[in-house]
Amino acid sequence: MKVLITGITGFAGSHLAEYLLEEHPQVEIKGTYRWRSRMENLDRIHGRVEMIESDLRDFSSVHRLLAEVRPDVIFHLAAQSFVPSSWTAPNDTLTTNITSQVNIFEAVRILGLDPVIQIACSSEEYGLVLPDETPIKETNPLRPLSPYAVSKVAQDMMAYQYFQSYGLKAIRTRGFNHTGPRRGDVFVTSNFAKQIASIENGLQEPVIRVGNLEAIRDFTDVRDMVRAYWFATQKGKPGEAYNIATGNPIRIRDLLDQLLALSTADVKVELDPERLRPSDVEILIGDSSKFRADTGWEPRIPFEQTLRDTLDFWRERLSSRSSG
Repeated sequence: MKVLITGITGFAGSHLAEYLLEEHPQVEIKGTYRWRSRMENLDRIHGRVEMIESDLRDFSSVHRLLAEVRPDVIFHLAAQSFVPSSWTAPNDTLTTNITSQVNIFEAVRILGLDPVIQIACSSEEYGLVLPDETPIKETNPLRPLSPYAVSKVAQDMMAYQYFQSYGLKAIRTRGFNHTGPRRGDVFVTSNFAKQIASIENGLQEPVIRVGNLEAIRDFTDVRDMVRAYWFATQKGKPGEAYNIATGNPIRIRDLLDQLLALSTADVKVELDPERLRPSDVEILIGDSSKFRADTGWEPRIPFEQTLRDTLDFWRERLSSRSSG
């Protein structure tokens, strides 16, 4: 079986590659990267996957890629995935996320390929969620509250449309928040962990700067999330949308408290207005019962372990930087 992972150099992509190498060694893995992609997320698996340079926003580049690889499964993870950046660069977010997927679908269709295609959609699509609508089911209205969320709604609906129009075996996974080691430091859990590790290493004054601490989120460990991606392609139903979530809500303030409890550092917490968004999704709690019923997936990693592993990741990285 040949698998193509777009965005393999990213957070989820690198964890997915590691999972497949460890649990499904018979799978031949190929991944896309751009000339400016940072490769450190692949340090642990260097040389064990085939890397192919491709600009997914350029149709000719995507056509060459798929004509060469002819994959049995495509995990489409490449995206501009940071919500705040979509406010400052909405056009780039929409162009990158929507055009890349159109190019993949069109190349698959024109080349006559028949892969299963997992589309990494997002719980951000639900946006404005009313109090009586949680936990959120796949049937909940989509009320996106950011340009990023709008781009993901477009990807989601495009996957449905190409399934209905052309029979493309597209499966939409609406992943709720996922975190863990190697998460970019612009994302909340990783950002807090990095600040704590920086304070421990004497690289930052003992003040943690925060944004909205009242938002409620449903976090899945990235290692459970990428296992769900695999389950989706093996046991999911083409054309369907699936929530992937634990169903266990946590307020961001409590998440910070749990991280601080893992450290002996004495810190103050200060609000940073720059970290507040023009509009924010206040509550995201997912109902993944449909996905669990169809695939048998269950999350395995406790959130406390996720937090500890994330903090240890930053401790190790910052310690090596300060000693180097």
